[in-house]
Amino acid sequence: QLVESGGGLVQTGGSLRLACVVSGFTLDDYAIGWFRQAPGKEREGVACMSTTDGNTFYADPVQGRFTISRDNAKNMIYLQIMNLKLEDTAVYYCAAKRSGNQEYPYWGQGTQVTVFS
Repeated sequence: QLVESGGGLVQTGGSLRLACVVSGFTLDDYAIGWFRQAPGKEREGVACMSTTDGNTFYADPVQGRFTISRDNAKNMIYLQIMNLKLEDTAVYYCAAKRSGNQEYPYWGQGTQVTVFS
């Protein structure tokens, strides 16, 4: 089970730290990712991190503003969001998959991030 928290209402330029607590399995052998879905749009991946070497990947719109991290000891996943923009408004989801798998089978329920000017 994955449960996100940390969303909220934030002014443009502000920051948020999303957290995702994982239960039922240990993160050590899992790659992780954050996705978001804005109203009327398809869900998109914004950041991911491998399990073996900690390599990260960020979607172009969030490069330099978002940072994905993990704490395997605490079974936690994080997404630090800086310099929020109106277009970052979306429901944010954390996800996990075993290293080497294509699909993410484990998802949280989402946390709403709303940015206003």
